[in-house]
Amino acid sequence: MSNTLNLSNPFDLTGKVALVTGSSRGIGEAVARLLAAQGAHVIISSRKAEPCEAVAASIRAAGGKASVLACHIGEMAQIDATFEAIDKEFGRLDILVNNAATNPYFGHITDTDLGAFQKTVDVNIRGYFFMCARGAKLMARQGGGSIINVASVNGVIPGMAQGIYSITKAAVISMTHAFAKECAPLKVRVNALLPGATDTKFASALTANEMILKTVLAHVPMNRVADPSEMAGAVLYLASDAASYTTGTCLNVDGGYLLA
Repeated sequence: MSNTLNLSNPFDLTGKVALVTGSSRGIGEAVARLLAAQGAHVIISSRKAEPCEAVAASIRAAGGKASVLACHIGEMAQIDATFEAIDKEFGRLDILVNNAATNPYFGHITDTDLGAFQKTVDVNIRGYFFMCARGAKLMARQGGGSIINVASVNGVIPGMAQGIYSITKAAVISMTHAFAKECAPLKVRVNALLPGATDTKFASALTANEMILKTVLAHVPMNRVADPSEMAGAVLYLASDAASYTTGTCLNVDGGYLLA
């Protein structure tokens, strides 16, 4: 059987079902909008349904297809319920973008308390792991799919005062490699996006502080933070047939930060 790529429109996602976690704002929202613009039915998801409804309504108003499933990926019961709902409504899942994450503590690593530690691990490691596991099983049943984990450049070079967050993002990178290796025979590709400094509410502890931002940008050759929309194109590539022979890769979208 030929695996030759159809070059007419390798980014066409018509007929695909995509779940994007943490997509009520920021990078997740930008990704969801682009996937919908390429024809996917996008499931907007975050802890609360209300902000997701606004994004989904906007996508539908623009002619796209979108629905909402609230899911707190730090809660196992909610992960299971989410995949049960997707299976019941669509009977398939083609694309999973694990973008929801938490970073409740900003300070010296030795002062990290148990609550912040546990919350960060529960969402950023356990949550991602079981989202990948459930997603891969559903994709395998239909003949394959694509999982994209949003990690961070902090998973390569730990961010100052972001110790436990950086540790969990390093785990996401390793997790991506492990799932990619074991899920390849299932025709499920697993890759990661490594964003650099991006202008989101999530990253506001960095971007809103002029002194911290100046320090960060000193290590970014492009000398600016990214707009969330600048992350979406990389995710579209990894989700689409254009990346049909790409698995286990970590794509840096960081303005050159990891080169500095």
